Amino acid sequence: MSSLITIDWDYFMNYMSHWNGSYIENDNNINKHWYKKYYEEKKRGIDITRSMNVGDEVDNFWPILKKNLDFKKDTKVLLTESHLAAYKIAIDNKVDSVISFDSHSDLGYQGLDSFKFEVNCADWLGKLLYEVKIKEANIVYGPYTNEHSDQFKEINEAYNINYLSLEEVKCQEPCKIIHICRSGCWSAPWLDNKFKAFVFESGFEFKNIDIKERHWNPASISLADQIDYMLYG
Repeated sequence: MSSLITIDWDYFMNYMSHWNGSYIENDNNINKHWYKKYYEEKKRGIDITRSMNVGDEVDNFWPILKKNLDFKKDTKVLLTESHLAAYKIAIDNKVDSVISFDSHSDLGYQGLDSFKFEVNCADWLGKLLYEVKIKEANIVYGPYTNEHSDQFKEINEAYNINYLSLEEVKCQEPCKIIHICRSGCWSAPWLDNKFKAFVFESGFEFKNIDIKERHWNPASISLADQIDYMLYG
């Protein structure tokens, strides 16, 4: 059984356990809303660039994954902004199974009714099952998620879905395709250098499909722009 490994960078975010944000994926939410959040908290005397970080699990991720799985020498890594891209990547590569590392299931959040709507970043994995594009979905929740498999009981009973730990992940065939998304609406821009380091530490060649550079420098933002950011949303 061929598998797509897809990794959402927010899998490692240590603030996901209390994150209640839900955003449309666009340039404003990828960039502007982070300045809004930063300045709002700064007024309260809180520096969120210190509290919103990645967990230590990021350091051991690749060694554990490579210990448990076989990879082809020409394994390719595709980098995208949104996890939605995994939908097309899975179809284009004709995989049987998806192994998703994420703080969110992306199965759809309205039960089986989720599949009445167009594919989006919240239901792409469920859509692959619903459309019989894959036979199996394996979800590895990040250590800081606020979700639980019981929330998706109706979908779990309808399709072949497994909830695994990193150490439990296996592939029947050597993995030839890895997808990594930054999910900039949920992953803070001051962590982008750590994201780049994570990609390089994979040891695989990679191709950036659509991730744009974010220039995080709140100290250089004009007062007019600060007011604009505070009024955003």
